[in-house]
Amino acid sequence: MSISPRFLQELRDRLSLSEIIGGRVKLTRAGREFKGCCPFHREKTPSFQVNDEKQFFHCFGCGAHGDAVGFVMRHDNLSFIEAVEVLAAKVGMQVPQATPQDQAQAKREKGLHQLCEDAAKWFEEQLHSPRNREVLEYVTSRGLGHEIIDSFRLGYAPSDDQALRQHLLKLGYSNPMMIEAGVMKESARGTDPYAFFRDRVIFPVMDAKGRVVAFGGRILPEHMRPPSRSDFTPPKYINSSDTPLFHKGRTLYAGQHARLAAKDHKIVVVEGYMDVIACQQAGFKGAVAPLGTALTEEQIMILWKLIPHDHKEPILCFDGDEAGYRAAVRAADRMMALLKPSQSVRFAFLPEGDDPDTYIRENGAAAFTQLLERGLSLVDFLWRHHSAGQNFATPELRAGLSAKLEDIAAKIPDKQLQYYYRQFFRDKLNEQFGRNWQKGKFSGTNKQQGTGMTGITLPPVGKRQAENMIPRLLLLTILNHPEIYPYVQEDCHRIDPEDADLRVLQENMVQILETLEVEDLDKATLLSQITALGLTEISDRLLTNERLYVHAGFARPDVAPEKVLEGWKSLIAQWEKSRFSADLQAARLTLAAAMTEENESRVLALKQMQMEQVEERD
Repeated sequence: MSISPRFLQELRDRLSLSEIIGGRVKLTRAGREFKGCCPFHREKTPSFQVNDEKQFFHCFGCGAHGDAVGFVMRHDNLSFIEAVEVLAAKVGMQVPQATPQDQAQAKREKGLHQLCEDAAKWFEEQLHSPRNREVLEYVTSRGLGHEIIDSFRLGYAPSDDQALRQHLLKLGYSNPMMIEAGVMKESARGTDPYAFFRDRVIFPVMDAKGRVVAFGGRILPEHMRPPSRSDFTPPKYINSSDTPLFHKGRTLYAGQHARLAAKDHKIVVVEGYMDVIACQQAGFKGAVAPLGTALTEEQIMILWKLIPHDHKEPILCFDGDEAGYRAAVRAADRMMALLKPSQSVRFAFLPEGDDPDTYIRENGAAAFTQLLERGLSLVDFLWRHHSAGQNFATPELRAGLSAKLEDIAAKIPDKQLQYYYRQFFRDKLNEQFGRNWQKGKFSGTNKQQGTGMTGITLPPVGKRQAENMIPRLLLLTILNHPEIYPYVQEDCHRIDPEDADLRVLQENMVQILETLEVEDLDKATLLSQITALGLTEISDRLLTNERLYVHAGFARPDVAPEKVLEGWKSLIAQWEKSRFSADLQAARLTLAAAMTEENESRVLALKQMQMEQVEERD
């Protein structure tokens, strides 16, 4: 919906900027302006100024600047349209609708909003009515003070299934409106609609503007309920069905509270209404909850939108039982396609049998803070979930784990972030199984170099010769066999050809391979992109050089991938050995020229490393 400049100017003219900002920030008059401490950064000396005449605010400390709409957007973490609607309501202006259809929809929704508000007020009155004193006593016995009860507008729906309908009828609402708003259900027997919520504690659900749009209801303890006429056990919680005002998968309970608190408090996602309220009462003002569903993609996006900082990492706090763990796994899976740099989540788990409500009451807020601080990053949770407590005794099982982790990383749309996830998993695999863990993917290495298995016939070479020849062979191998790239990614980044043209080819080839999906890692795709970059002449210089194939037969186009990878690893091992030998020879020459303790220690250290490498090979 677009808003005309004329409407915005009229809105600004009707507003007193100092009153709007003064309701959120303590201001003092300073001549024609007002001063105060900036709400957008921490400061002790006021550098934040408000000018009613010019209709703008400015902070000389952090540079924040704007008008009333901009201030409300930034301070209350609202969108442009939301901020305009909030300010327009203050001065009695109606935000213009774009079309007659929009106007009709807005009128309809306004009626439903008012109906939900009137229903919420009625539920509140029932909770505080003397005849329902036992229900209020039950609520306060759960550790909730009257202030938090009022803040969250808790109520009570009595067992009489017509009481709310009669009240709303007196206010002028029709039965169809009550059904559309979700507070009544249509009778299958053709009689009057009946109340959806009966004999339950009521939790009003608000939208981002603080308007009531739905309700949740918690069952009372069994001793407070009327005797059941059957064996049916009612669910502990029920929630409003989706309505024109409300979609449970796109709403977070207490989101309006968390939005205002997100500047100074962590966003914590817990399971239910009572958990949110217990967290809020204990000082965790950023607590929210999904509404009877697993965390959806839309709710994940809302979580990130709530946080006004650059680094967005809400904490998902799950119950410590099997159901809580399964919910965490589902959330992690949904998260992968949404990830962006500086935009992720953390996972915290309660002890089995606890939820945030009971945990805070029994252990205190400090213990809950420590539990949240021990939360796992998303990448750590994924690694632990797929690796902890499982058997990886065989090469096949290790290769399966590798493939699974590669598939997970491939879901991330941002290529740079995808690269860092892959690198993290590979580092973990190397740490867990050693540097040669990936051998099991194929048939193993052959120690008899140059005897047909690997196709390597390189004579012994020094460091200088190796730095000229081996990078060429490695680049040639990847040109013919890009399918092995996921298994040699780290090696490819280390290739540093002395020839400037080959260095350009290597850098662009790695960049191309990083952007390709696993199924697109084939020679034709790689060469077409190399051609598009104008690098065909350089790549052909390698592909048509028969002398290179004499030294590394495994690099030929018709060799099976497992043999290619086997040859690659042998070539890398020879390259590292040649570099090590050259470093040891240089250290000996340095020691001969200057018999210092430092030079002697360098030689001894390299000799020790050489012995360890021999023992590893044996």
